[in-house]
Amino acid sequence: MSSLSDILQTAKDSYTVKVSSVLNRNVKEFGKKFLLDGREDTCWNSDQGSPQYIQIVFNDNLKINIAEIRIMFQGGFAGKECHVEVNGYCDKKLEFHPEDNNKLQCFPMILDQCSSLKIVFNQSSDFFGRITIYQLQILTSEAT
Repeated sequence: MSSLSDILQTAKDSYTVKVSSVLNRNVKEFGKKFLLDGREDTCWNSDQGSPQYIQIVFNDNLKINIAEIRIMFQGGFAGKECHVEVNGYCDKKLEFHPEDNNKLQCFPMILDQCSSLKIVFNQSSDFFGRITIYQLQILTSEAT
């Protein structure tokens, strides 16, 4: 039996996060820290243009087995034609297809031995290519 835990909450000092852009460079209101604060009233908002991405790099020698990625978009600013790149390899892509809504969406995927992952939003439901995310969770499987 296994349970899922959010590595972004349980191991906060074990990774770094980079994002492609921040709306109007306003990191105080829309920066990457709001992806991980667990609140539904704060968000990361990208600037316009495609593609946009979120990159997570785990600290030295840490290899993560990912079971699921969860994302809560703002409707009208959701990713389209999305994929995950593992360990910096563009040829190791796993596609996923979010809906354009405000719900927490779950994307099951088996990604073993990840030292980094890049979530790429090739297009957006927004005409200008902006992405707005209120929550991001990376769930790992742990033995119980």
